[in-house]
Amino acid sequence: MINSVQNEKIKNYAKLNEKKYRDETNMFIVEGLHLVEEAKAYGIVKEVITTNPNIYGTLVSEEVMKKLTNQKSVVEACAICEKLNKKEITNKILILDTIQDPGNIGTLIRSAVAFGFDTIVMEACADIYSSKVLRATQGAIFKLNIINTNIVEFIKSLKEYKVYGTSLKNGIPLKQIEKSDKLAIILGNEGNGVRNEILDITDKNIFIEITNMESLNVAVAGAILMYELK
Repeated sequence: MINSVQNEKIKNYAKLNEKKYRDETNMFIVEGLHLVEEAKAYGIVKEVITTNPNIYGTLVSEEVMKKLTNQKSVVEACAICEKLNKKEITNKILILDTIQDPGNIGTLIRSAVAFGFDTIVMEACADIYSSKVLRATQGAIFKLNIINTNIVEFIKSLKEYKVYGTSLKNGIPLKQIEKSDKLAIILGNEGNGVRNEILDITDKNIFIEITNMESLNVAVAGAILMYELK
């Protein structure tokens, strides 16, 4: 058992709570037995760390587990994982432009899995490997192809796809949009929406008709769009 938070391996793993170190090492931490099992099924677990002697892995004290994780209560297991590999781009793509709230990112990832949008393209969003985003996805993150790249260049590279931006200005109501076998939906920043340089190169820009409110939360809007256009 590892009892000391000064253990060299523990100190290095604890650095994975910082985005900079996650990027440098290409690794991240998942917290909680459910996420550990999901990550193991995906084949990216490097080491399981646990406070429970009945779970296979490196046994540590509760103090050490608190050092590694971001949760108030002590979790019985966490895992050191390698970042997800990119896969082939699928027919349904969700594009996220500078979305910052971890809860929104997590909810959008879960909705994407539910409605068959198996590729997510992101630029300047909240880090998907932060503990808040990972918990919000509830394991859905392991079922997707996630790509961080320049959105404008990515859209220009798409062939045979319908690309739909989201905008209240000069947009077309969602109900008027024809479904397509290959399509991409773009959602924008919580405060500013999709950047104009992106809206300028879409096939069409759409909005959801609502009453008594100016706009919807981006995660709610994204779920509606993906459901309607799936």
